Amino acid sequence: MDGKVCLITGATGGIGLEAAKALARMGATVVLVGRDAGRTEAAVAAVKEAAPSAQVDWLRADLTSLKSVRELAQTFRSRYPRLDVLLNNAGLIIDRRQVTEDGLEATMATNHFAPFLLTNLLLDVMKATGPARIINVSSDAHAAGKLDFDDLQSERGFIGFRVYGTSKLANILFTRALAKRLEGTQVTTNALHPGVVRTGFGHNTQGFFRHLVKLGAAFMISAEKGARTSVYLASSPEVEAVSGQYFYKCRPKKPSSAARNDALAERLWQVSEQLTGVKG
Repeated sequence: MDGKVCLITGATGGIGLEAAKALARMGATVVLVGRDAGRTEAAVAAVKEAAPSAQVDWLRADLTSLKSVRELAQTFRSRYPRLDVLLNNAGLIIDRRQVTEDGLEATMATNHFAPFLLTNLLLDVMKATGPARIINVSSDAHAAGKLDFDDLQSERGFIGFRVYGTSKLANILFTRALAKRLEGTQVTTNALHPGVVRTGFGHNTQGFFRHLVKLGAAFMISAEKGARTSVYLASSPEVEAVSGQYFYKCRPKKPSSAARNDALAERLWQVSEQLTGVKG
């Protein structure tokens, strides 16, 4: 990974931070994205401790805001002429419906619309870089999701885990549609399930899910293990030409039937273009 630049969202802890450490040890320049300056600076220090000779940078962004995502892409482009790996890792689950400044439900805004927009805004940089990889962190929770285009913002009924599952379904469908658009280029894209990982994920909820996460912590894998598939997809020569797939434990895995629905993927792409204001 010497000379390669990796941009990682959700990098202040958990899987994102561990992936950053691993890629930095391999020689990559890692650029961490976080919302809180203090936490992101602490993450940078942790990466430098793990890889003292690594080049580590950070950029601030609130992924619930489309304006902030656009500013993130612009700032990155002003600092770096290349992007070899984009790891869309940031994820949110909440138990009460929240609406962003753009009028979007916050889970879908963070987990799907932000990576959709960010990826499209950086795509030309990645195409110009040469061989480059886009990695979208999804989840097996996608099987519990269902895209209702008549209620994409969950106004008629909000169940946190179901909406989270829908956002993870969107990650895989986005990957599938993007892979088709990248055919003939040197840019690939894949999605993954990291496993059930022991991180701070879900701790910002206040209901049943928060207690479930705490009870299940002893049975969860470490963040370091959870990051392995992300690191594999970012760095392994074995997957250099692989695109449009879903991985678990560094191996391809068949996602749900809905996640393999090309018509659904194309419709989501069109709606996502409209809601984010991007043309990809």
